[in-house]
Amino acid sequence: MNADHQAVTVIGLGSMGSELASALLDRGHPTTVWNRTVEKARPLADRGAHPATTPREAITASPLVLACVLDYEVLRSVLEPVAEALAGKVLVNLTSGSPEQAREMAGWVRSHGADYLDGAIMTTPPGVGSPEMMFLYSGPHAVFEAHRPTLAALGDPLHLSDDPGMASLYDAALLGLMWSTMTGWLHGTALVGAEKTPATAFTPIAVRWLTAVAGFLTAYAPQVDAGRYPGDDATIDVQIAAIEHLLHAAEARGVDNALPELLKSTMERAKVAGHGSDSFAGVIEVLRKSGDQQ
Repeated sequence: MNADHQAVTVIGLGSMGSELASALLDRGHPTTVWNRTVEKARPLADRGAHPATTPREAITASPLVLACVLDYEVLRSVLEPVAEALAGKVLVNLTSGSPEQAREMAGWVRSHGADYLDGAIMTTPPGVGSPEMMFLYSGPHAVFEAHRPTLAALGDPLHLSDDPGMASLYDAALLGLMWSTMTGWLHGTALVGAEKTPATAFTPIAVRWLTAVAGFLTAYAPQVDAGRYPGDDATIDVQIAAIEHLLHAAEARGVDNALPELLKSTMERAKVAGHGSDSFAGVIEVLRKSGDQQ
């Protein structure tokens, strides 16, 4: 069969799993689906998917098996009774979990004669199928390359490492970045909103600013890798003084200051550690050592 139309099985038909199967069908892949709740397979069956009645049937149907279930415990409960059926297959696990769980699962799958890729879906269900949305994968590069055309049906497939835990680690790091960024935006929106500025007016300016901030990240990355943080643009001392203006403005307008107080505290820890004259990238030194200081 043409690799561009490889047969695929999808195990787990929650909101995300259903979108994965839908995207595969849209790209012409013969798709087998299985879910504990049979009714969830019916809309996909109406579009041409084959609903398997058991996990064994689902795994046997395709050389490539995608799993997207609630957690690793659920995945093991599905796969362990039919583990021998995995032999010769490729399991792509898109279930959210920790790097440690991914590495343990990789070892278990290999012990049953199958190849394993761990993946992280960097979008919500409506974004599945868009070539602009990242899907991160870790595990053997040769296995990833062999199935890249099929994985591209789901989104832009990016291979990170042969270490099967790396996709989960990136997932956690990127979600932390997202939550921090979105909370910062909401704090700013609350601040300007206190003086009747609509979020729709503030947000285009915020997005333009975030584009500029991305340039700082690119400039700071080599400093982080080198462990040297020349304060040529703005030092941590300068940032500590500047954040006082944010704290004052928010307090005067009744906006919660927990986030900027946390940021100020982190900057001050960096200053105490001797990084006051460093660029903001020097803050990473206290973040890296936070576990040792407890």
